[in-house]
Amino acid sequence: MKKGRACQVPAYENRMRVEFYMKKKLMKVAFSYIGLAGIVLFLFLYAFVEIAEELRENELEIFDSHIIVYIQGNISPHLTKLMLFMTMLGSIPWVTGSVIALMALLIFLKKWRAGLFIGISSGVGSLFNIFLKSLFKRQRPDIEPLIVEQGFSFPSGHAMGSMIFYGAVAYLIFHFAKKGLMKFGGPVLFLLLILFVGISRIYLGVHFPSDIIGGFAAGGAWLTICIILFNFLEKRHEVKEG
Repeated sequence: MKKGRACQVPAYENRMRVEFYMKKKLMKVAFSYIGLAGIVLFLFLYAFVEIAEELRENELEIFDSHIIVYIQGNISPHLTKLMLFMTMLGSIPWVTGSVIALMALLIFLKKWRAGLFIGISSGVGSLFNIFLKSLFKRQRPDIEPLIVEQGFSFPSGHAMGSMIFYGAVAYLIFHFAKKGLMKFGGPVLFLLLILFVGISRIYLGVHFPSDIIGGFAAGGAWLTICIILFNFLEKRHEVKEG
């Protein structure tokens, strides 16, 4: 009987050593990741603060006008159709429907943490955009727009919402996909989609370029915070699972 117990003790100690090593390794990776994410978060926040300061001091007119003239100097019927499609992909109805559908799919696949990541990041992000618009109260461009939009201009809701939702999708693809084309090619395609949604808003005459940059920066900052929290939950789950 004593011999059996003696055999069990080393086995228990070995298991504890393995668990301690795994926890230590996961914590090391987590802290390295948080450090990198912290740098990215700082850059997004810095960009937003700089744009906001320039806006407060009315120093964006030359910057905005040069880009608007260049982009709207290439207006054509075929390009307008493309830009209308791109701007639709960043609209509230489309993004909201996509968020709900993707959340349902992820929960069905038993990836509830990823589902919460998508829902909370986009839902809270949209409220944050409303708050920022009411804070800055910037009027839309005083030019001939190709479509009619209501509400304030800075930061762009399409740009911010697209950065958060499509950026979150891009991250989940990178996080879950195996090595290969999907892991890297998928995120690149979604990042290009984000860029073109922003360009479409300038092309259609409903936003200043600085609105788009501000939307990308604010959305990127919030998305980075959500990614940090999502990874914390994922790592904690991995540690519990052993």
